[in-house]
Amino acid sequence: MRIAATADLHFTAPSHNALLDQLGRVRDSADVLVVAGDLTGSGLPEEMTPLLNVVVRTRVPTVVVLGNHDYESGKQGELVQMMVQAGIKVLDGTAYERDGIGFAGTKGFVGGFGPTVLTSFGEPEIKRFVQASVDEALKLERAMAQLRTQKRIVVLHYAPVVATIQGEPFEIFPFLGTSRLAEVVDRHGADLVLHGHAHHGQLEGRTAGGIAVHNVAITLLQAQNPPATYRIFDL
Repeated sequence: MRIAATADLHFTAPSHNALLDQLGRVRDSADVLVVAGDLTGSGLPEEMTPLLNVVVRTRVPTVVVLGNHDYESGKQGELVQMMVQAGIKVLDGTAYERDGIGFAGTKGFVGGFGPTVLTSFGEPEIKRFVQASVDEALKLERAMAQLRTQKRIVVLHYAPVVATIQGEPFEIFPFLGTSRLAEVVDRHGADLVLHGHAHHGQLEGRTAGGIAVHNVAITLLQAQNPPATYRIFDL
């Protein structure tokens, strides 16, 4: 299976024609399209409607997770419904299997990495914040436990390792993801992990268990030579 992966489209009406042209060739390159969050600019249905026109016209099965931008307007449920009705597989603590390849995904959350990960201690506000991070890790655990395929791909929005966020300001590292997600991946095993969110990070990294992690934020892909809208992975 050839997988085209991208993230952080931040779609708005002015970007319609450019994205239509850029994704118009994905059918010649891939069997499945993965979008690792931040499909919209502000999480509005009026942004999703023309984006669906672009994605559906690729005629490629599409798997997505939501990103923080997709939550901005509090209409994430409506966005999910629109995508599901268009035939897009939206992963939110859920799994999807196609042609012997399993996809497990969730948005993920922030919280930091390794020994400096934020813990549930102190004020109630901190405990609620940490609980949101733990809840996303549990959702990923549930999704991965559903897979029965040998080949498996994890789709996240937030980064599970610090290696793929290098290049971003050090001060915001804890807000770009959390290693709680990587711990789940290492327990269950995967062939690769795809994420976005870190627009100026690094393309590749690995979990502590050695599983390949790829940052497919579109801004990062377009900064390569030659620039690209998506990256192809062959399983």
